[in-house]
Amino acid sequence: MQREFRVAPVSRRGALALGAAAVLSGRTAAAAGSILRVALAAGVGSLDPAKFRVGGMETNYAACVFNRLTRLDAAMQVQPDLAIRWEASHDLKSWTFHLHPDVTFHNGRKCTADDVVFTYRRLQDKAVASVMRAFLSVVSDIEAVDPLTIRFTLSMPYADLPAVTSGFQAMILCEATLDTLTTHPIGTGPFRFVEYRPGDRMLLERNPDYFNAGVPKVDSIVLQVMPENTTAVAALESGSVDVVYNLPPEQVERLSHNSAVRVAETASGNWFGIIMHNQMKPFDDPRVRQAIIKLVDKSSFTDIATFGHGTPTVSPIPPTHPYFRKDLLVGADIPGAKRLLAEAGLGDGLMLEMYIPGSSPPLERLATAFRDTAKQVGITVQLHIAPQDKFFAEMEGKVMFNADYFSGRPTPDLMLYAWYHSTGSWNNTLWHYSNPEVDQLLDEARGTTDTAQQAKLYGRFQEIIAKDGPGCVVFVQNFACAVSQKVQNFTTLPLMLMDLSSTALAS
Repeated sequence: MQREFRVAPVSRRGALALGAAAVLSGRTAAAAGSILRVALAAGVGSLDPAKFRVGGMETNYAACVFNRLTRLDAAMQVQPDLAIRWEASHDLKSWTFHLHPDVTFHNGRKCTADDVVFTYRRLQDKAVASVMRAFLSVVSDIEAVDPLTIRFTLSMPYADLPAVTSGFQAMILCEATLDTLTTHPIGTGPFRFVEYRPGDRMLLERNPDYFNAGVPKVDSIVLQVMPENTTAVAALESGSVDVVYNLPPEQVERLSHNSAVRVAETASGNWFGIIMHNQMKPFDDPRVRQAIIKLVDKSSFTDIATFGHGTPTVSPIPPTHPYFRKDLLVGADIPGAKRLLAEAGLGDGLMLEMYIPGSSPPLERLATAFRDTAKQVGITVQLHIAPQDKFFAEMEGKVMFNADYFSGRPTPDLMLYAWYHSTGSWNNTLWHYSNPEVDQLLDEARGTTDTAQQAKLYGRFQEIIAKDGPGCVVFVQNFACAVSQKVQNFTTLPLMLMDLSSTALAS
C-alpha cells in the first residue's frame, strides 16, 4: 500500500513547541487573521486523493482543498457539492450530473465537465491503483455532454452512484496541474494548500474566491501531527491547539469536566475488527476462522474497548441502519471454539502473532481482550503494536493475523462490496475471502432499488458473516473531537469528517 510520507514520533514537550511554531508560521503565511489549529494523530499517506487509504488528515485536508460532485450530510444523505442536481434514466443505467456554473480552481482556471471526466477516468485506471476503482466497476463510460454536464453510463442498474461520487478519493482534480498534485495540490475547495511538512504539520489558507458565499470563516488552518493522544489533549487544555481530532473514548469522560472544552460526539459506522488472512494457515481452514469468531464476546469486548462509546455489530452495517440484524449478536461460545479447533487438528494449542496499528487505544484494548479470552482454548496470542505508517505500508493485508479499523460508508453496497465480494479491492487487500453465495447476494442487492428485497439479501449476508465470515467485525465506535469553547459552528460528521469550512473562532 502506498505511503508517501512517514510520521516521526514527537515528544510531549516537542509537540507543544511544534504547535506554537506552527501557529507563528501560520500567521506569517496568512499575513494575520484567525488561525484554527487542529491536532491529528498521523499525517497523510498521500496528497493525491485517488490514493487515499489512511483517512484522518487525508480526508479532512481533501475536504478543505477540493470538492466532489456530491457530499454527505450529518444524516448520511447525499447533498450537492460541485453538482447542483442530477437525474437517472428510468432503468438506472444512465446518470447525468449538472455542475455549478461559477467554480474556479485555486489557480483561477474554470472547473468544467472535462475535469470531472478526467478525474473519473483516472480513478478507473488500473495503474493508479485507487480503492475507488472497485466502486466504479459498474461505470462503462463517462462523457462531457457540455461544459457543465457529465453523463455516466453503467453496465447495470445501480441506485447508489450519487453516494459513490461523494467518496473522498473522488475529489475533482485540475488536469493541468496533475504534475504537482503530490507536492502542491490545486483544488476548488474553501481553503488553498500552502505547505506540508511530513511528521509535523500542514498549512491551509482561506480561498477568497470560493463559490459558496459566506465560507470559510477562518483565515487559515494548521493541521498539526501529534501522535500521542495525551500530548494532543494537553495542548488543547493549554490553548496550543483548538481541536483534537478523533478523541479516544478514555478521554471523553475526562474532558467532560473541563469547562473550557467541549466534546463533539456522533454515532458513526467506523468499525473495528479482527482480520484473518484466509489464504494463510491456519486461517485457510474455515473451522479455525469460525473458532476465532466464537471466542469474541462482542458486548464485553465493546465495553472494554470503548468505555461505552461504541456499539456491537455483526458486519460493517452499523446498528443505526434499518438492515442491521441485531438478533445475530450472540455471546462467546468457548466449548464450540474448542470443538472446532480440535476438528481442525489444533486441539493441542496454537500460537498466533497479532499485529496492531499504533495510536489507537481502543484497538489495542480489543486485541488485549481477545488475547486473554483465547487462553481459554489453549491459544497463545502475541501482540505486536506497530507505528501506523509501518503497519499500513508493510503489514496490513500481508500478515496472517491483525486487528484493524475502517471508516464507515453511506450505503450497504459501499459498506460491504469492496470488503466481501471476491473481486472487492479491500477484500483482496485484507482477508482474501471467497464465498459464491456472498458474491451472489451482494451482486443482487446492488442491482435492485427495492428496499424490502435489499433488506432480505443483506439480512442473509449478515447470517453468513456472523457464523462463517473471513474475520470478525466487533463494534462501531462513536466519532468524537475535543473542541475549545472559543471554537464556534464546529460539526462532526459520521464519516470521521470535520466541517471546517463553517467553523469560526470567537474574537
